[in-house]
Amino acid sequence: MKKTLKAITAFALAAVLAGCSGGNKASGEKTIKVGATAVPHAELLENIVKDVLAKDGWTLEVVTFQDYVLPNTSLDAKELDANYFQTLGYMKNQNEERGLHLVAAAGVHIEPMGFYSSKITDLKDLKNGASIGIPNDTDNEIRAVDLLVAKGLLKNLGTEYTPENLNTVFAAGSAANPNGYVLEPIEAASLPTRLDDLDGAVINGNYALEAKLPEKHPAIFIESFDADTTVKRTNFIVVNEGTENSDKIKALIKAIQSDDVKKFIEDTYKGAVIPSFIGAQK
Repeated sequence: MKKTLKAITAFALAAVLAGCSGGNKASGEKTIKVGATAVPHAELLENIVKDVLAKDGWTLEVVTFQDYVLPNTSLDAKELDANYFQTLGYMKNQNEERGLHLVAAAGVHIEPMGFYSSKITDLKDLKNGASIGIPNDTDNEIRAVDLLVAKGLLKNLGTEYTPENLNTVFAAGSAANPNGYVLEPIEAASLPTRLDDLDGAVINGNYALEAKLPEKHPAIFIESFDADTTVKRTNFIVVNEGTENSDKIKALIKAIQSDDVKKFIEDTYKGAVIPSFIGAQK
């Protein structure tokens, strides 16, 4: 009898442990791990996307990063299911430079890049020879210069410009830079903290929001977008190639492109972040 009871007890314990193990596995399968920079990406994920996913039985785990490199290398290493922080151009540059195999699965929003200053509030007060900070990564550096050209601070004379030849094409005092502005490439995340050292800076929207610049030093001007630049400037959910059609990624896309998220973006950021729900891009 004792042997029988022991056998039954052992069997029951094994069944419970197996059930717990199966439950953990199922739980893991219903968890989506996404890397993101803090504002607005992680903010959106934590404050609205997590709730939308929960309605369909999914758990969202958000990993917040402070830079633009680790979210991609961590994704490539399969430490994440997806990341959310970057444009299509930046992703392609990272794929090429680092040998990654990432794809843009779905567009979510645009953060207009803006020109900020702690010293002036009107562009007419920007002095000749002023120092202008710009991001130092390939895609955002050219994007910043494009904005300076569009607003007339620099002139596009038909010469193609790249990060390698910016100082030549826009040499101080040249026809392309008649006001002698000094372009200072600086790591994108550091630009808000360096603003007081500069006369002005072109800053990515997420870093400007994180530093509360729209409240303290409202942008003197920001980007505008047409059909082509909408795709170019949209921030995407990015995944490893081959995982685009997995249940996890489909659920994430459905949630992040929902009406609830669109309303949250519009109500919370009031134009500093713009919904851009577009499909996968190559």
